[in-house]
Amino acid sequence: MIRDNLCRYARLRFYLSCFVCWLCVSLQAQQVGDSITGKVHAIPEVGIKGRRVPPALSATAPLQQMKKTDMERLGVSDVADAVRHFSGVSVKDYGGIGGLKTISVRSLGAQHTAVSYDGVTVSDCQSGQVDISRFSLDNVSELALSIGQSDNIYQTAKMFASAGALSIETARPDFSDRPFRLLANMKTGSYGLANPSLFYAQKLSNRFSLSAYADYLRADGNYPFKIWNGNKLIDSKRNNSDIETYRAELNLFVTLNEKQDLKAKVYLFDSERGLPGGVIYDNPYAAERLYDRNYFGQLKYENRFSEKWKLQASGKFNFSWNRDYNNESSGITDNRFRQTETYLSATLWSEPVKGLSFSLAQDFAYNYLSTTLQNNQYPERFTYLTAIATHYKSNRFSATVSLLNTYITENVRTGKAAADRKRFSPAVSLSWKPFDFGLRFRASYKDIFRTPTFNDLYYLVIGNYNLQPEKTRQLNIGSTWNSASFSFVDLLNISVDFYYNRMKDKIVAVPTMFVWKMTNIGEVETIGADVNISTRMDVSNQCAISFAGTYNFMQAEDITDKNSKVWRNQIIYTPKHSGSGNLSLETPWVILTYNILFASERYTLSQNLRDYRIKPYTDHSVSVSRRFKWKKHALRIQIDALNLSNKNYEIVRFYPMPGRNYKLTINYNL
Repeated sequence: MIRDNLCRYARLRFYLSCFVCWLCVSLQAQQVGDSITGKVHAIPEVGIKGRRVPPALSATAPLQQMKKTDMERLGVSDVADAVRHFSGVSVKDYGGIGGLKTISVRSLGAQHTAVSYDGVTVSDCQSGQVDISRFSLDNVSELALSIGQSDNIYQTAKMFASAGALSIETARPDFSDRPFRLLANMKTGSYGLANPSLFYAQKLSNRFSLSAYADYLRADGNYPFKIWNGNKLIDSKRNNSDIETYRAELNLFVTLNEKQDLKAKVYLFDSERGLPGGVIYDNPYAAERLYDRNYFGQLKYENRFSEKWKLQASGKFNFSWNRDYNNESSGITDNRFRQTETYLSATLWSEPVKGLSFSLAQDFAYNYLSTTLQNNQYPERFTYLTAIATHYKSNRFSATVSLLNTYITENVRTGKAAADRKRFSPAVSLSWKPFDFGLRFRASYKDIFRTPTFNDLYYLVIGNYNLQPEKTRQLNIGSTWNSASFSFVDLLNISVDFYYNRMKDKIVAVPTMFVWKMTNIGEVETIGADVNISTRMDVSNQCAISFAGTYNFMQAEDITDKNSKVWRNQIIYTPKHSGSGNLSLETPWVILTYNILFASERYTLSQNLRDYRIKPYTDHSVSVSRRFKWKKHALRIQIDALNLSNKNYEIVRFYPMPGRNYKLTINYNL
């Protein structure tokens, strides 16, 4: 009875909040008249030149951004390759073109990192991890990674509910010079890669426009490799590494009037891939196949009532279907999973005083999972998120404060459901510019948690419905500096951040008397530092040199039990030292870029013994591109040479990465 009353109360609170937000839509902003003499006066044109401070340097919490031009200059081909150039990021890559790729920020795990696509989060209630390899960069205009709570308080409540967030923004077509846009792209390269894509946008009227994007990807992925397994060198070729995917996206842009906009999106993704498995001695055989289908539709509405009030509302329905088929020697397994999500969000923003803004965000999500596994409990989850936030900004000082209220309740058809979860999560961040030059100091704190996934709670016999959420506290202190006053460089940006994270009730699988069971026993302490630097020097009017580099120190240790053998050992798959660098030469003829990625040793098990050690690696690549223009036509050709050292390094143990390989990209723009 108490549970039912709580559910009804939460639903009532959600509906009431939505009603209040939507009521504001019907209100009309007052128009203030202006007196005009009726005469026309010519105002002399005044040109003002200046460099805008990048948002990443003025942010109160760590923020990293990558524009479309940066991606082209780096020569990156997918989202995973791009985010590796962000500091504090670990990408778990299972190798090959079709390998699964997940992102973790500052050793917190992939489940603590939110991924949003055009402002609406992508979720997976089954595993809690998002495979970022399913997103293409061809129609992406910007990537942004925020750690802690960002200064953007005009967003969904779900974006407040993670330790870090990766935002993927797709391109909105520009019709300033023609009523349509056409972009054709073709990538080909080693291991049978073929990846054509097509983007078309059409302006239907002054109020309506649409864009469509489609791509196809296939590769056999059977690359040769050499890897030591124990004291034996295995010289073989990857098998069951093929992939074939179809991706399509349709967007409709509607300008209802000068204050109201509507955007609708339909997304389709269909994939079949082989999972090559780990290289175990003389048995490279693998026959596991993974089939993925993901379809979703989302709608986003915005009403800018006035300069002081605006509202955005969004809705999404997501359908995901997965099939895991494996023809093992012990027998065939064929498991299928289906999950759906219904998501609604509304955010009201106000700026009553210039520089001081407030927001109220209310989200609701319904998740459901069904599988073909025995004893499936058919879990469903109701999530209610309420976030209130305020942001203040002046020339020298800015601050952001937020409070998130989370209420989650679950039901199952059979067995016992997890208890309701209720929690307040505060966050605060500050930035101060004490001097007139570009030096800023910042500090931030965030208390957040991640809910156990359906797999953690209900998967076969290892699931444990008594699990508590993983609780995380993040503290960051740093400084940023930018300058354009040097004679030998045109721009120099530097940021240094020191951070401390503490995670309690970490969910791990431990052996019980007869079976493994998910349990809250882990505690992890992380001490680290991020360094980012970028600079640009114009050698002449037509030539420029740019450099960007990142370095991350991350000491993430298990502090669960002082008497344990893993006390103060580095947690698995977390390098203490990692980073990236790129150097570009831009000329009227070609753009030449050199990239390097590196990571120190890592361990595959909690006990940091020599037998569990993965060697350090460096990955070098070179990219050369040339752009041709003729009237309104533009052609861009790019050649990439990847992993120049031809080392089959491992990011995940026994999953060797491809050696030296090549890629050709031809891009036509009209």
